[in-house]
Amino acid sequence: MTHDHDLVLRPTPAQTEAALNPPPGRTGGDLVVETLAGLGATTVFGLPGQHALGVFDALRRSDLRYIGLRVENNAGFAADAYGRITGEAAPLLLSTGPGALTSLAALQEAAAASAPVLAVSSQVPTAGLGGGRHGYLHELPDQAASFRGVVKSVHTVRTQSQIPSAIAAAWQSALTAPHGPVWVEIPQDVLTAQTVIPVVTGGDAFPEELPPRPELTALAADLLSKAARPAIIAGGGVVRADAAKKLRQLAERLDAPVVTTFGGKGAFPWTHPLSLQSWLEDRHTTDFLEDADVLLVVGSGLGELSSNYHTFKPRGRVIQIEADLGKLESNHPALGVHADARLALQALLETVEERTDPTAPERVRALLERVHGRVAAQELTLEQDVLAAVRRALPARSPSFWDMTILAYWAWSAFDAKAPNTMHSAQGSGGLGYAFPAALGAAAADPTHPVLAVSGDGGALYSVAELATARQYGLDVTWLIVDDGGYGILREYLTDAYGETTATELTRPDFVALAESFGVPGVRTTPGTLERDLAKALASPGPSVVVLPAVLRMFAPTHLG
Repeated sequence: MTHDHDLVLRPTPAQTEAALNPPPGRTGGDLVVETLAGLGATTVFGLPGQHALGVFDALRRSDLRYIGLRVENNAGFAADAYGRITGEAAPLLLSTGPGALTSLAALQEAAAASAPVLAVSSQVPTAGLGGGRHGYLHELPDQAASFRGVVKSVHTVRTQSQIPSAIAAAWQSALTAPHGPVWVEIPQDVLTAQTVIPVVTGGDAFPEELPPRPELTALAADLLSKAARPAIIAGGGVVRADAAKKLRQLAERLDAPVVTTFGGKGAFPWTHPLSLQSWLEDRHTTDFLEDADVLLVVGSGLGELSSNYHTFKPRGRVIQIEADLGKLESNHPALGVHADARLALQALLETVEERTDPTAPERVRALLERVHGRVAAQELTLEQDVLAAVRRALPARSPSFWDMTILAYWAWSAFDAKAPNTMHSAQGSGGLGYAFPAALGAAAADPTHPVLAVSGDGGALYSVAELATARQYGLDVTWLIVDDGGYGILREYLTDAYGETTATELTRPDFVALAESFGVPGVRTTPGTLERDLAKALASPGPSVVVLPAVLRMFAPTHLG
């Protein structure tokens, strides 16, 4: 009798030959790139460094495509976007100490947005591990400690034989719901030493599934079937789980209105009769959701931005489907279902009873009229015209990446993403400088669509060095820079709170001339010519920069009263 655990995979003749006669000159760095390739990686991001030379030398002997950025944090943003677009773990190669630490803000964003990034960093020589203070270049007492509060898992390698398994375990961790960044660190001497370990020829590391508990989905289905006024909040977990179609099927079966969070943009069709769109920073929407007798929250922790700055106080029963266990019921009591959004929505579709509510589309229309009326009363025509011009210029299937800037804050609420997984921003952790390097990563992931990046002049100064990256690799990214002379949103916050502003006004370059100095075409536009200039830039292959000098304002908040 044969049991599953008695089965072993027999090496093929080619694998046996490769094991017995590995090519000469291989090092620990080769084990790294061979393992990444064996797991399915095709593209890696990063920067070389003295301790990491063993890995970068091995890249020369591999088929992996390397895209080198100019700042480690930007390389992390590029890997983040590559992971979001492809759903694959994006390798990020870093060097010890300053190089590693410079990536922390990007890894925080990847963690907040559940982007699968596999960071592989060098370390000081093995003798320096453990905080012995040997005085090695870049030495930290405990480098991994800086990352444990940010990434999903940390894997420290001490010998060459540990490399394939450590990277495979990290890969599996990055791709198990909720996706996220992981950290592998390998000492310099382990990377550079010659190896006798055979060529790594396989490396399947399947992510673990996260199905819902059936008794919970049975109760959730019963509550939704019997609800008088159900509503749905769809978060980024729906997009990451590729569950938008299942969400639509469930909403239509229940006649339940749907609002998407800023991270869940595109999870539900913008013009659908049940679509509340994304107006979460609006008291009318907050009131509507509070009035639901059963509220289904899918793939969202109902954090600050998704709850109108924690002013949302649901009065009905809340059902929360969330893959991140720490977010389950973290803000509101709920029937918590710890599960991948796709699997949980499928379970609900199999058990929920159809209900009809002919009043639902009318209630949705009435709400959107109140929201749009509130905004229209504030005389913000310029802002709405600029955003509409961007939408018309951007092809429907093209992804867009938005920095922390006033136009992006408008886009969170008012921009139709057209499709799931096409609109991304740094709202997960709120750091500056995300848009342009992330857009470069997206262009590397899928060169079939032009990519748009949107920054303010303050955020743009974080990533101007990556114009060199865009030019070097010919990445098809159009960068729209809204130049208002400083940190525009902070200018508004300070003026509203204190009556005057401090430290927000910036000396900045001529962005068009700067782009052209890198060999990247640039154009200065106006609100009236933005659509034409942006569409032309997007239609032209390769990188380009469009600069819009304009001072935009935010619509009035509703959470302060």
